[in-house]
Amino acid sequence: MSADRSPLNELGFYTLPGAPKSPRDLVQEVADAESLGLGSCFISERFNIKEAVTLSGAVGAVSTTLGIATAATNHNTRHPLVTASYATTMHRLTGGRFTLGIGRGIGPLYRAYGLPMVTTAQMEDFAGVMRRLFRGEVIIGHDGPIGKYPVLALDPSFDENIPLGLTAFGPRTLELAGRAFDCVVLHTFFTDETTRRCVRVVKRAAEEAGRDPDSVRVWSCFATIGDHIAEDVRLKKTVGRLATYLQGYGDLMVETNRWDPEVLRRFRDDEFIKGFRGALDNTATNAELEHVATLIPAEWLAPAASGSPEQCVAAIRGQFDLGVDGVILHGASPRDLAPIVEEYRRTRPVGAFARSSANPGL
Repeated sequence: MSADRSPLNELGFYTLPGAPKSPRDLVQEVADAESLGLGSCFISERFNIKEAVTLSGAVGAVSTTLGIATAATNHNTRHPLVTASYATTMHRLTGGRFTLGIGRGIGPLYRAYGLPMVTTAQMEDFAGVMRRLFRGEVIIGHDGPIGKYPVLALDPSFDENIPLGLTAFGPRTLELAGRAFDCVVLHTFFTDETTRRCVRVVKRAAEEAGRDPDSVRVWSCFATIGDHIAEDVRLKKTVGRLATYLQGYGDLMVETNRWDPEVLRRFRDDEFIKGFRGALDNTATNAELEHVATLIPAEWLAPAASGSPEQCVAAIRGQFDLGVDGVILHGASPRDLAPIVEEYRRTRPVGAFARSSANPGL
């Protein structure tokens, strides 16, 4: 093992991967992550026991070095002042380790729950309002894509540098990330060509907006499921996870990766898939996931780190070769990631990523 124990600020993880039994699991995950030296903790949100504000406060309270980011919450599920107050609270609670990350959300869920669909203009307007509030401005008579507000204000003494993040798929959202946000989180199971293209779009948009392209940090969200993990768990975290994405927004996944839409049609037409209720990675049995595996081409599952720790590390390093600034080791807890992270550290070039901050948006 290398004697270098400097923080691995170019690597992150998602707390509570998949469908956890208890949100309290994050307490041990955070301890394990800091022991390994991982840089950032990302927090996803589901409408169950994974509410992002509560989780990020918990991570902030039990950590001392980890950067923390929501990736993502949605701007339209809380009043802008509530979200801005949350961000400034997290910022001061953690000594500047927090990034407020938002996303577009899942269309079918929004329609089912009666939530309005999120637009690119709304997310850009929201980012502008947040930055003004963080600077202590009093906003009078805001009338923009996020709505009409007679007064928006936090504290006139504020002058906070709180980074903003965006999860992104399509070119318009990627361009928005480049011109108006501080970091962007790409999606899991992006092909190499897709990842390289997304990086180009973000950096070019930043440059066209008069920003330093290097100031916008691009994170790859890279499924990292080593062979030391039990086979049934690997099946859930690979086949089950991708199948769940195909359930929710398969058209977008296929279009973004330029995959064959006929394969998605056959997936959806399968009698088991048509009759299944809920997320496949949450409630499907091992036998059911084995059937689902027959519906998904191997090349769709290939963009991932798998195999031995050495093979996983080689795949992770390959993501940096595509131009990303950080890699989120997705789908596994820090404890499950330990042999991979230690191998990564052992072979990490001295001084690499010395300029990277633990805060994923800086």
